[in-house]
Amino acid sequence: MDTFHQRRTNRGFSFVEIVIVIAILALLAALLLPALARAKSKAIRTNCVSNLRQVGTAFRLWADDNKERNPQQMPAANGGAMEAAAKGEVFRVFQCMSNEIFAPKILFCPADIRQPAADFAALKNANISYFVGLDANESVPTMFITGDRNLVVNGVPARSGVVSVKTTDSVFWTQEMHQGEGNVGLADGSCRAFTLPAFQNALRNTGTNVNRLAFP
Repeated sequence: MDTFHQRRTNRGFSFVEIVIVIAILALLAALLLPALARAKSKAIRTNCVSNLRQVGTAFRLWADDNKERNPQQMPAANGGAMEAAAKGEVFRVFQCMSNEIFAPKILFCPADIRQPAADFAALKNANISYFVGLDANESVPTMFITGDRNLVVNGVPARSGVVSVKTTDSVFWTQEMHQGEGNVGLADGSCRAFTLPAFQNALRNTGTNVNRLAFP
């Protein structure tokens, strides 16, 4: 005959014990999942910043070989993409710098719903996550030369094409890529992650009253 101790050892979990275990697992999930989501978001944004720094370096290298002018400021007849950029064909600007950028995946933010192009020949606006500042040059280092595309200007989401953004305009990012924040590459080749207040302040200090931005 089983002893009382043996009966306790061999019995299964009671309903109450199962409920307690489930509650503990749910609590652990509630504590860990947000932390994991934040870590993933931070990693994605770090990747985006790295991309923009590489793009900024590409602009500087290209300008060094082209009289200190960027592709969006150099006529097509001289190897640039000025005319195409003025029409919002952002991909033409980056195609000019294919030797400096090396891979079109650099033009894609991992937080974006878009997909990178397989190569520069296939590159289109739809494969690009970043706008291009048409007038940016190294002589004014605080100008925006590139940045996250998901901007809203005076309540209107920026679409493919050229948008003139004044220092007095209300500008912010959507939640689409970095939860209401964004990354911007400056004309000196640096890249900064901006909260909304910091971005508005940076806009007022670009050295010009109007920033012409070409969106993909």
